[in-house]
Amino acid sequence: MSTPPNHGRFLWEILSNKDCSSRFLWGSDGQVAIGDLLQGSCLGDRRQELTGRSVLLSTHDQLAAAVVLIELDGIASRIVICPPDITAEHFPALIEKSGADAVVSDYELPDHACRHGVLRIVAGTVSPAWFQPVEHRATEWVLLTSGTTSAPKMIVHNLASLIAPIGAGTNPGSDVVWGTFYDIRRYGGLQIFLRALLGNGSMVFSGASESPTDHLARLAGRGVTHLSGTPSHWRRALMSPEAQRISPPYIRLSGEIADQAILNTLHAFYPNAAISHAFASTEAGVAFEVKDGLAGFPASLLGRHGDVELKVIDDSLRIRSGRIASRYLDNPSRVLADEDGFVDTGDIVELCGDRYYFLGRGNGVINVGGLKVYPEEVEAVINRHPAVRMSMVRSRRNPITGSLVSADVLLKESEPDGAATIRIEILEICRQSLPPHKVPATVRYVSSLDVAAAGKLARPRA
Repeated sequence: MSTPPNHGRFLWEILSNKDCSSRFLWGSDGQVAIGDLLQGSCLGDRRQELTGRSVLLSTHDQLAAAVVLIELDGIASRIVICPPDITAEHFPALIEKSGADAVVSDYELPDHACRHGVLRIVAGTVSPAWFQPVEHRATEWVLLTSGTTSAPKMIVHNLASLIAPIGAGTNPGSDVVWGTFYDIRRYGGLQIFLRALLGNGSMVFSGASESPTDHLARLAGRGVTHLSGTPSHWRRALMSPEAQRISPPYIRLSGEIADQAILNTLHAFYPNAAISHAFASTEAGVAFEVKDGLAGFPASLLGRHGDVELKVIDDSLRIRSGRIASRYLDNPSRVLADEDGFVDTGDIVELCGDRYYFLGRGNGVINVGGLKVYPEEVEAVINRHPAVRMSMVRSRRNPITGSLVSADVLLKESEPDGAATIRIEILEICRQSLPPHKVPATVRYVSSLDVAAAGKLARPRA
């Protein structure tokens, strides 16, 4: 019988109770057998120096981050996980805000990165090691939010809250190979990493400077079976011919609204795959997963199901569960949950029939003459057009209404025949589906749309 994921107090102990003989973590430039990691160390004899410390983890390589996380959980008092866009110039402020007294990296840190007295350790390759007994402790896992519309926040989790969404029967068997377009140093990617570890599988990480085409080629070479990313990740991936080389039985979307267009496109591209989309946030954790191939989620999910309870107040989705983070590290006075324990996600939903649909973020609204427009709602309509790859809706200043809706559209073909007709058709779809104030005043074709480090469309800051 396989060991349930929640067996054990820390990650190393959980893995020690599993058969890791044929499980691997693959990076773009190397690999680590999990069994070897349990008998060795990338920190060597300096591992003991990190016992009880608050550690800032910054690596160029995802594989290095994964190995260090496994080693430090249960030893460090706190691990502050830096995403790749957080560089050494940010370290002094992060160290001060997080109380870190040690930094672990896979590169030599410049002198200006750390104040005097902060321990610096460079993680190397995994090599055999003899470990002195240590007094294990509960480790805080601190994640930074993506900061797409505001400055990043530092969110405190522990292993229990992170693995709570992962069931005991999740992907058992060493033939499971997880991959993700996410970075594991953010909540979405970390969830996939933990699912791979606790589900007896292996995992393929993307490289720091690796193109989507090269990453897809490596995923194909490793026989990926479970693949995860944001809708924007998937739209970009499907632009590559290498997308035809993979045939994962399971596809998962999260991090952005999964509109019907991307769900239908993935079903057509991978007809044998089970395709789901999950709702999660760094603060609230994973709330639910939708497996019926439809956008939105059934209204029946409101109320309590297992350890998760959902409700909608003022059109905003709220969540209460044991998966919620404990607090904001950088701003302890900031309220994470209300007095009843619910986190306001800030995601606005609308009930249509027996199903809720996501409209967008409450803080991303465009005000058109006093009327609200959620960019994601308009994008979902534009993306229905078969010639559209993806779109981004933004605000355009107007002296009369304050703002108008403007749409940047990336077509599947760079210069298709009938581009002018396509623009007319896009506007007609919008007029048929949206009230007048939500219809774009302009539709502009673009050659690309930027995707932020977290895998989401890079929207203008509010």
